[in-house]
Amino acid sequence: MNIQFAVKEGRIYVLEVNPRASRTVPFVSKAIGVPLAKLAARVMAGKTLAQLGFTKNVSIKHIAVKEAVFPFAKFPGVDTLLGPEMKSTGEVMGIDSDFGMSFAKSQMAAGNPMPVSGRVFLSVKDKDKAGLLEVAQGLEKMGFSLVATRGTAEYLRNRGITVESVNKVTEGRPHIVDQITDMQVDFVINTVHGAQSQKDSYSIRRTTLMKGIPYFTTISAAKAAVHGIAAIKKNHLQVKSIQEYHSS
Repeated sequence: MNIQFAVKEGRIYVLEVNPRASRTVPFVSKAIGVPLAKLAARVMAGKTLAQLGFTKNVSIKHIAVKEAVFPFAKFPGVDTLLGPEMKSTGEVMGIDSDFGMSFAKSQMAAGNPMPVSGRVFLSVKDKDKAGLLEVAQGLEKMGFSLVATRGTAEYLRNRGITVESVNKVTEGRPHIVDQITDMQVDFVINTVHGAQSQKDSYSIRRTTLMKGIPYFTTISAAKAAVHGIAAIKKNHLQVKSIQEYHSS
């Protein structure tokens, strides 16, 4: 079983209890157009895969992206950084012919739609700075203006990226949380290392969440977001039923 629960003031609240296959199997079934749970039930009843006609690899022309949905805004004081705990309360699917648009759709469905213009705040730990360069280059090429904390800004500036510096909260006002609160930022990319760094940047992530500004806390997600934004800017968003993807 997969148990989801919340703990408040020492009291445990059970949100739901599901069979372990309740998310992944339906997602894969919808992605490939095969009712896997139904087939599995028949196999447990004595049928073979050959008898059910499911013996070959499934070939699909589309890409399906699964994104977790988190209820962070409903829990006061909860940080958006992820760890080993089960924090998601559901999943959504983004489906299209290419990865960028599939990822973009998954973010829209999860309530984290990405902007196609505006101002992006960047602040990452040292080991992520090399990966951030690719992200910053992509955003700059698409016309975004960039703002970063001093260390991140200096790293990018030394590599030819135009970026504005802004104070961390601990460096005094005006600082980045002030700008987020005033809606001067349209997109946030923030990764941290260590307990102190996590504590110092908590107000950035929490304010971003409460203001409904899209954010990512890993470089891999930030890279995917660049592909997603590029896909949106290049192509018109198209909506098709899932059955259309399997019939084409």
